[in-house]
Amino acid sequence: MSIDPIAKHRAFSVAPMMDWTDRHCRFFHRILTRQSILYTEMLTTGAILNGDRERLLAFDASEHPVALQIGGADTKELAIAAQIGASFGYNEINLNCGCPSDRVQSGAFGACLMREPKLVADCIKAMQDVVGVPVTVKCRLGVDDDDEQARLFEFVETVAAADCQVFIVHARKAWLKGLSPKQNRDVPPLNYPLVQQLKRERPDLTIILNGGISDLDTAVAEIAGGVDGVMLGRLAYQQPWLLAEVDPTFFQSLSPVKTPEQVIEKLLPYVEDRLTAGDRLQAIARHILGLFQGRPGARAFRRHLSENATKEYAGPEVIAAAAAMVDPSDERSAA
Repeated sequence: MSIDPIAKHRAFSVAPMMDWTDRHCRFFHRILTRQSILYTEMLTTGAILNGDRERLLAFDASEHPVALQIGGADTKELAIAAQIGASFGYNEINLNCGCPSDRVQSGAFGACLMREPKLVADCIKAMQDVVGVPVTVKCRLGVDDDDEQARLFEFVETVAAADCQVFIVHARKAWLKGLSPKQNRDVPPLNYPLVQQLKRERPDLTIILNGGISDLDTAVAEIAGGVDGVMLGRLAYQQPWLLAEVDPTFFQSLSPVKTPEQVIEKLLPYVEDRLTAGDRLQAIARHILGLFQGRPGARAFRRHLSENATKEYAGPEVIAAAAAMVDPSDERSAA
């Protein structure tokens, strides 16, 4: 059994989210938490093999530990994509076995792979053979009419036999027939106890719980219940300031920032650098809209960014001006 070099960071991670967790989002999140593992949005093998790799895969060194999530089902293509990802410096390669979109169904990967555990095991081995970083899996409890316990346990048992040691389990089934990807994030019922049971029966594996976690107290309680860590998605994106509480809550270390205003100060030099590199302000500003949520002036902050970040010559001053609209007397400090 290989050693997981980022094991100490697995108590908390931010989920891969399509169209959201790009490099700008991850840099912003890293300002808020130094310890969490950050994940890319899912990239297909086709995109990695044939697309603009620098645009798709490059990231700021401050993002470590950072994981690349890949979508695909061809062992050879996955091996090449994993090797490319590792060459860019990612700390982990994660195989998506949980996405329920039409796109992945037509390509027979994502959640479809829950019913192909032997193929997944072969894919994991093919990637492990060419990279020196952990190769992990993100999955669901099953698909459609599957018996959740039977499907999940068979899947994990088969894939773990290929020396996959880390399973991130979205504690819902994926309904490939009749539900949209958006509905699949909310409609199928959560089953946290089954994920906890999986950890009890396979204590040798690292089991991360994902799906529907509504606050950090719930996350702490689930870790106390036995799982090795939690992964937050939409909550972390829509209420990013809560990430400032993650390091003291899950890693017994100080928060890297004490106020949202400090986040803006740390972000502005990055904005300047990325605009010089040719990026547009809107590509960065869209990720920070929720930073001041609940503060007087938060609506003005969002409105100013939304109305001005799209302008052709918009620069860091737009973000600074937006932040100045927030009431400074109501600062929210991190734990």
